[in-house]
Amino acid sequence: MIFKTTIQGFTTAVKGLLLTVKHLFGARKSREELDIRRENYFDKQDGVVTVQFPKDRMPIPEVARYQLDVEIDDCIVCDLCAKACPVDCITIESVKSPEAIGKTSDGSVKRLYAAQFDIDMAKCMYCGLCTVVCPTECITMTNQYDRSTTKLTDLIYDFAVMSDEEIAQRKAEWTRFQADKEAAKIK
Repeated sequence: MIFKTTIQGFTTAVKGLLLTVKHLFGARKSREELDIRRENYFDKQDGVVTVQFPKDRMPIPEVARYQLDVEIDDCIVCDLCAKACPVDCITIESVKSPEAIGKTSDGSVKRLYAAQFDIDMAKCMYCGLCTVVCPTECITMTNQYDRSTTKLTDLIYDFAVMSDEEIAQRKAEWTRFQADKEAAKIK
């Protein structure tokens, strides 16, 4: 019984060692860089497979999901992206405006100011749900994937462009508008 177990252990170790040696000598061949979109990409997997990043980069598929970007001028601050996010990595705070404040590139009317629009890429699971629900398509996935940092706070991207003074001013305008509206109802 002990002899049989010893032989099986020795046989398994030899098989593993032979596989390692096979890969060692196979890696001496230099692998040519292939486009990942080609049909035979997975057929030619012999040779060195390490990509010398950042000098060499793997080709990025068109449907890849990487860094989020927001075109804040096209954002209507509808909050659908934050509601669709399963990990709550999008934080949005809006300030109402008494009148329309402009139009987006697709013609949608903007009635809210984006006081805060933060995306925490450390929490993001790159599902792309936020990009799907956006009615103005202002939130998109880019092909940027190398955002290495030693501080997690560097992965929080702020897309809002309003200063604290502007936010206070817009909130005061909305409060005055609401007060004038209430005063008009009383008369």
